[in-house]
Amino acid sequence: MSPPETEAGTLRVSDLHVSYGRSVQALHGVSLTVPQGRIVAVLGSNGAGKSTLLRAVSGTLALHRGTVDSGTVHFDGVRLSGDAARAVAAGVVQVPEGRRIFGALSVEDNLRAGFLGSARRSRAELRAARERVFTQFPVLAERRRQAAGLMSGGEQQMLAMGRALMAGPSLLLLDEPSLGLAPLMVRRIAEIIREINAQGTSILLVEQNAAMALELSDRASVLDVGQVRLEGASADLAAADEVRRLYLGETHETGCGAPDADARYATSASTPSVTGPGLTELGRWNG
Repeated sequence: MSPPETEAGTLRVSDLHVSYGRSVQALHGVSLTVPQGRIVAVLGSNGAGKSTLLRAVSGTLALHRGTVDSGTVHFDGVRLSGDAARAVAAGVVQVPEGRRIFGALSVEDNLRAGFLGSARRSRAELRAARERVFTQFPVLAERRRQAAGLMSGGEQQMLAMGRALMAGPSLLLLDEPSLGLAPLMVRRIAEIIREINAQGTSILLVEQNAAMALELSDRASVLDVGQVRLEGASADLAAADEVRRLYLGETHETGCGAPDADARYATSASTPSVTGPGLTELGRWNG
C-alpha cells in the first residue's frame, strides 16, 4: 500500500497547528482527509477555524498574517508549503468566503483572471475553459459583458465558482458558498456543487449551513475552537439526535419527519456535543 501522503488525488491534512501573530492559536492539531472524487464537509460556528483551515490548504494563510506552526498538508503526493501558486499548480483552488469577485470588471474578465492563475497559457485553452464554465453556468454566458458588481448575490457566487474552475482544479475549496443567499438560490448552488463533483473534482466544503453540507458530502468533521471534535460519515452525523436538534433545527418530536428542502437549507449551524453510530468524538466540548 502506498504511504498516505502519496495516495493519488488525495488531500491529507496531518496534525495541523496554525496561529495568527504570537498570541492567537487558531488550529490545534487538525487532521482530515479528502479522498479523490469525494466531498468532505467541515462544520462549525463562527471562529471555529474553518476558514483558517482552507487558507492553510490553499497557501493563502500568509496573506492573513497566519503561520503554520507544525503539521503538514499533502495533495496528490505534493507537500503544500504555504505558497498559493504551488497549491494552484498542484490542482488546489479556493473560492473564498464572500465571493471576492472584481465588481468593476466584466464577467468575462473575471473568468480570464481565474485562468491566468493556472499553468495553462494558450488562447485555445482559455477558450475551452471559458466554454466549459459557460456550459456549467449559462447565466454567465448571457451576461458575459456585464459588470460583475451589478449581478445578484447568487450570480456572483456562480461567477466566483466559475472563476475558480477556469484554473482546472482537481480539488475545489469552497468557503461558505451559501452565505447570504436565499434558500432557493442555496438549493441551486448545492446542485452545482454536485454537478462539479460528478465531473471528477474533489471538494472540501466549509459551511455553517449544516443541512446543505451534510446532504452534499460523504464525510464531515466538526471544528470547535480550532479542534476537530466530531467526525464521521455525513449520514451518521445527520442521523444523530443532538446533531439534528442543534444543527438542523429539529426537535425530538419532529425529527422523524424531514422538513421540506427550502426549510432545511434555511437552517443555521450550531455546535453538536454528542456522538452517534459511526461517529468519532475527539476531546471534550467546551461548554
